This record gives sequence, structure tokens and C-alpha cells, in this order.
Amino acid sequence: MQLNPYLSFNGQCEAAFKFYAECLGGKIEGMSTYARPQVKDQTRPEWHHKILHAVLIVGDDILMGSDTPTEEYEEPKGFFVSLMIKDPADADRIFHGLAENGRVEMPIQETFWAARFGTVVDQFGIPWMINCLKTS
Repeated sequence: MQLNPYLSFNGQCEAAFKFYAECLGGKIEGMSTYARPQVKDQTRPEWHHKILHAVLIVGDDILMGSDTPTEEYEEPKGFFVSLMIKDPADADRIFHGLAENGRVEMPIQETFWAARFGTVVDQFGIPWMINCLKTS
């Protein structure tokens, strides 16, 4: 079994996934729009350029997402996308990248369990938890 986060966006999926690819060092493996022949006729023309399904590969992990029609979209809440990062410098770099034009909830810092820990809501409204455990 593999557990993969699937994120919903309010029309910003393409920009978000390009940002995540750069920030996390991943590669976009696929991005299809609502203009696909299978769904085009059931989609409003102004949504044809929005993202139906996107896949980002980061190492061995997969992040997926799509744009949700505005009338169905709900702001993300009650979860974090949690990143376990081995190197404190990488944790700082990724945290500050995700914080760009976003909102820091807990600044990245050392805690009793972690060399670096922080939480941020990125510019697309997605909450992230950055965790870099202390090595013994």
C-alpha cells in the first residue's frame, strides 16, 4: 500500500504544483486539464484550462492534486502535509520556500524532539508541517 496526499485547489493547481516542484526538488509527471475529451463536454468552457489531475514525484513520494470547481471548493483545514527531512539546512530551505507569500503558523526552530520543526500555510492555502528529527 502507498498513501499519497491529494490536494484540492481553487483554480491554482498548476501554479501550486510548479511552485512545489521547485521548492521540494520534485518533477511534475503529469498534468491534465478539464479540456480532455472525456470531460470537456461536462465542464464549463472557462474551466477547460484548469487542472483535472496533477502528479508530482518527490523522491519516492507522490503528491497529487486538482482544481475543484469554485462552488464545490472548501478551504483546507484539519490536516497538514507533513515532510520528514533529514538535513536541518534542507528543512530550513524548504520551510522558507513554502512560507514565501504564505503564513507562518510556527516558525521553524529546534524543539525537544526535533532539530528543526515548523508549520506554515503556503500561498495556495495548503498547511505544511516540516519536521527534522534530532539524530542520536
